[in-house]
Amino acid sequence: MADTLNKSDVPIWTKPSPTSDLRPLTQDQGIKAAKDIAFGSLAGSIAKLIEYPFDTIKVRLQSQPHPPIYIGPLDCFQQSLLAPGGGLRSLYRGISAPLFGAAIESSSLFFSYRIAQSAFQSFVPSLPQEKGENLPLGVLLACGAISGATTSLLLTPIELVKCKLQYPVANLGDRDSRSHKGRGPLNVIASVFRNHGILGFWRGQLGTLIRETGGSAAWFGSYEGVLIMLHDQRIPREEKVDTSIGKPPPPRIHHQLLAGASAGVAYNFICFPADTIKSRMQTEELGASSVRGKNQVRSTFWRSGAELWQQQGLKGLYRGCGITVARSAPSSAVIFAIYEGLSGWAD
Repeated sequence: MADTLNKSDVPIWTKPSPTSDLRPLTQDQGIKAAKDIAFGSLAGSIAKLIEYPFDTIKVRLQSQPHPPIYIGPLDCFQQSLLAPGGGLRSLYRGISAPLFGAAIESSSLFFSYRIAQSAFQSFVPSLPQEKGENLPLGVLLACGAISGATTSLLLTPIELVKCKLQYPVANLGDRDSRSHKGRGPLNVIASVFRNHGILGFWRGQLGTLIRETGGSAAWFGSYEGVLIMLHDQRIPREEKVDTSIGKPPPPRIHHQLLAGASAGVAYNFICFPADTIKSRMQTEELGASSVRGKNQVRSTFWRSGAELWQQQGLKGLYRGCGITVARSAPSSAVIFAIYEGLSGWAD
């Protein structure tokens, strides 16, 4: 009993699911990986259905020409509803690709996060090896960054299609507007491949890499850190370890929701400028025909960022950030709550 109580001096908790049961890959770990993929996919898909209209508004704010045609999120929402070919349906235009992408993103993040932690434990024997013990927060941040970098390779093609479909029809010329209205994901995929080849799907990869690497480190780091803090403050010392099973009790649902919301805010705010530049790069060809001319040279990440800075300054880099952070808090809370709930149920 004394040994158990001494362990409680270290703020540990049994589940966030991504940090528990960190072992070399075995058959049991294979089952856990399958659960990561299945539960992460379901959680990400449900959250995407909730947040997608807000994401459409964000992309339209980010990709608008200079001078801006929208005053802010509410004005963009109103114009989107009233524009020809608009309405509520227009805010869900192109959702099939990001719905698939959300499932891929969440499952990849949780899966690669677990694998990264297992790798750290295998190569650094001094790290905690016992079931239920947390790795140091710095290591968890590194694992989150690795997870995000891995996921970015899967996300860039999906987000390219999404951004092109979300671009407002009203910003196009008459000819392009008519052709854009009937386009779906398959049309966009065919067009990108025909004009730019297979590598064209990774246009904006640097922006996605920066956003996902820094953002995912903040996402998992904030979630883990807030849960540990809440667990340490709110649960009495004698309850930190359940002596009947030898490990701390699981986090409470409202702790999970608060930690998830904090993670969503941190993820989106920290690397938002990279996402803005990425969105502009991925939609610049659509705006080129009506704004700059079709013969323009395709911009690099740094060139697009410098151009945006010269035109709109810091405000332009964070255009759409408010609505993104507002929708990301409940969305991220839903993802972690569903994931943790399903993980606990399956165990």
